[in-house]
Amino acid sequence: MNFKHLTGLVKSGLKTHSPLIFTAVAGAGTLATAYLAGKASFKAAKVIQAYEEQEPELINRKERFKVRTKLVWRLYIPTGISAISTIGCIVGANRVGYKKTLAAQTAFALSQQKYTEYRDKVVEELGSRKDQAIRDKIAEDKVAANPPAPGVFVTGPGRVLCCELYTGRYFVSDMESLRRAVNALNASMLQQDYASLEDLYYLLELRHTSNSSRMGWRSDKLLEFEFTTVMSPEDVPCIAFDYNYIMPL
Repeated sequence: MNFKHLTGLVKSGLKTHSPLIFTAVAGAGTLATAYLAGKASFKAAKVIQAYEEQEPELINRKERFKVRTKLVWRLYIPTGISAISTIGCIVGANRVGYKKTLAAQTAFALSQQKYTEYRDKVVEELGSRKDQAIRDKIAEDKVAANPPAPGVFVTGPGRVLCCELYTGRYFVSDMESLRRAVNALNASMLQQDYASLEDLYYLLELRHTSNSSRMGWRSDKLLEFEFTTVMSPEDVPCIAFDYNYIMPL
């Protein structure tokens, strides 16, 4: 391995892990700043005490403050440097994190656009029935690969097993409740300009996930459910649904 290649690997590693490095340095800087401030204050107290023992006739509080500041300000230079460096690391970590988030959102938006264009072309070339057949087959494969747990039962008139394909979770509901949830979410989205996946989960009485508050929809394109009816591996009828799109918020 030559030096140029090694340098490239180091630069790549630093770039990839820069938020973690900035955060670690900021944490160490916080501790260092506290230590240096305490050390400087201890020395400053000794300097001020020694001076005032020799020069006790300080007239007033304002004069005393000026003299003390002049005596000890140099002692706090390391503390100031450490504090500024720590703040710089915090700002750097936030900037890098923001840029990575923005890049991920841009990439997701582009992939969503490509997917929409592909879907439109499939419908144009093969027709809506063929597109529906393809989506039905995809939903069937997903349900077969992730069957419902034994504890999920179909109960109540009109209530059937449902599968949200985005997370692969099963629950019991009915078509009317699903449509009401979509309408309620779109109405809220038109008022607030956006709605999160967590908002939808609340309407569907599903538990939120680790990223459900960061994914959702915006009012320039309303949410639609893409329904498919499939049979689970246990031959239980299941309403599987996906979203016409979803994006980072």
